[in-house]
Order: sequence, then C-alpha cells, then structure tokens
Amino acid sequence: MSSGPSTLLSSWKLEDLILKNRLVMAPMTRSRAAVEGNVPSPLAATYYAQRASAGLIVTEATQVSPQGVGYIRTPGIHSQEQIEGWRKVTDAVHAAGGLIFLQLWHVGRISHPDFHGGALPVAPSAIKAEGEVFTWNGKTAMVTPRALKTEEVADVVKQYHQAAINAMIAGFDGVEISGGGGFLPDQFLQSGSNQRTDQYGGSVENRARFALEVVAAVAEVFGPERVGYKITPNLALNSMSDSDPVATFSHLARELDELGIAYLNVLEAISGPMASPEHVERITPHLRKVFAGTLIVGGGYDAATGEQALVAGNADLVAYGVPFLSTPDLPERFKRNAPLNAPNFATFYAPEPDEAVGYTDYPTLETVGMQV
Repeated sequence: MSSGPSTLLSSWKLEDLILKNRLVMAPMTRSRAAVEGNVPSPLAATYYAQRASAGLIVTEATQVSPQGVGYIRTPGIHSQEQIEGWRKVTDAVHAAGGLIFLQLWHVGRISHPDFHGGALPVAPSAIKAEGEVFTWNGKTAMVTPRALKTEEVADVVKQYHQAAINAMIAGFDGVEISGGGGFLPDQFLQSGSNQRTDQYGGSVENRARFALEVVAAVAEVFGPERVGYKITPNLALNSMSDSDPVATFSHLARELDELGIAYLNVLEAISGPMASPEHVERITPHLRKVFAGTLIVGGGYDAATGEQALVAGNADLVAYGVPFLSTPDLPERFKRNAPLNAPNFATFYAPEPDEAVGYTDYPTLETVGMQV
C-alpha cells in the first residue's frame, strides 16, 4: 500500500496552537439551527466532534447579531441560548482532541426585510445584489439595501466585538471573520458594491477600513494570534466585482499582516460559473508575497493537489469543504489512500423529517470495519 500525503498529514504551528495535520475543515452552512432562536442544533456537537481529526475546524458562518441574519436556520452567537448551544459543540470537539474556530458573519445586503421586521438590510451602499434569498416565505428576491450612515459603522464593528466575547465564553479556540462571499466586509472592500464618499469609500485604503476595524475589534478579545480572515477574491457570487482585484486584495492582505493575525484563508475560483469574468488571474501568489502569516487555500483540492500546494510552498494549510462534509475521518482516508464517501447533495441543507440524514450519518472506516 502506498503512503499518504506526508506533508499534508504533518503537524503545523499556528501561532501558539499546534495543529496535528494541515487539513482545515472549511466553514459550510448546513441550515440546521433551531427554528426558534437560531440556536445550534443538538446534533451539531456530534457533527463537529466526528470531524475533530482535522487540524483545525472552522464552523459554519454564524451571525454576529440579528442585523446580520440572511438565511433561515443559520446559527448566531448573540444570545445566551446560542452561547450555550455552541458550548456543547466546543466541549465535544475538545473532548475528541480537536481545535475549533467560530466563523463570524454579517451578511449585509444579502438579506431581506422578512428577517428584520420589515426593515431593509444594511450595506455600504444602496446597491441591490441580483438573486434570491431563502426566507420563511420561501425563495424571495433580494431588495435594495439601506446604506449605513457613517456613525452607524462603529455600531456594526461593536457587534463583531461582542460576538467575539461571546465566542470566547462559548469555548472557541479562536475566530475567523467571514470577509468574502459577497457579505458585509466584502461589500465594503470591493468597488462594485461600495460607492461611499466618506472615510469608508473611494480609495482602497478607505474601502478596507471597515474590515480592518472589525479585525482590530475582534483581536482585542482573542488576540490577533487567534484570529483568521476569509476572502474569496475571484468569486462572482452575490454580484461581487472589483475594478482592480489584485491591488485591492493585496492591500488588504498587507494590512492584515501588519495586524499580526493568525491566518488568511483564501478560496479562489478562476473558472466555472462561480468565477467573476473580470478575474482571469489567480490572486493567491500575490497575497503570498505580502502576507507572512499562515496561508490557507481552498477550492476543489484533493489529497494529491493539496500535497502539491504545500510542497510547492504555495500554502501552509489546505481547506476541505465537501470532502469533510461527507467523510468525517478525512485525514485517516488520506493516510490510507482509502476512497471517500459520496456526498449526498440533496441533504447539504436541512432535510425533513430526519435531520441526521446527510449530517451525522456518514460512515467512517472504523464504523464500516474497512481494512485498507
């Protein structure tokens, strides 16, 4: 039997944490939070603990406040019940020997008045994104958001700060800020969604200001060495675009490096339906030049290509989404060169009536008694 990917399975020092391998479980929305209160599902503790063999788990995107909600049945970290629900998750993951960061999320304009008592969602500018969102009334077209007033921006930064405090109370090892996907920090950063004329708009320095203020606020709680930042520089999802993405994301990465954060998590798409037509160049190599911390790459990697990225020095860690969703013991499968479970795409989001299906019922090599 040939050996598995040795570099991918080696340990990594992430600031003051030692990761047992270089596989990161990517944040993946599963839409299984409680209908009332957006509290993490009781099954979430089992789900994440099953995947504790990852070097690092990053949770599904988690709302920093009620204002940040944009999808049904997604968890928050802004109520006592949510904190208690997440504490069960972190306890289970730690008992299984894992490390877990919470991804902090504010969707900005990717929301609907149905979530906000009829009020408009907020954004840097009153620019509508194309597409639909899932509300309790089904698929609903997005609306033109309300532009945040300058004096309101600091209040949103405070939402992230409080969410970080709550995450620490809930027992997380650190936090990752959801800075991509067309969500609020991304909306401020990219020129296609930011037409402001105050200190948060115009130049790239101004457009990056909100993201950097959020990072600084969160770092006050955890320390920068326990803070990560996620970007999606080539993703056209949610009507995102930028006039000079290499310059924009390089500036952000350089400033994040100055703040001393633990890692930069980069999901790139340079081809396919999710790729922006303006983006024809892979941006990660430019970021590698200006960000000295740990660099995570993600997007379609398998064992071989993940190993190649690490050996070539293009990244330090590799994030896996769907492979971890369907294969809880992914590092062990890679080690043994064993086949992965086939993902059940129909149950990626909450099924009815049995929510364990496609969530906590994927087998491991141990549970099927497989000898490889």
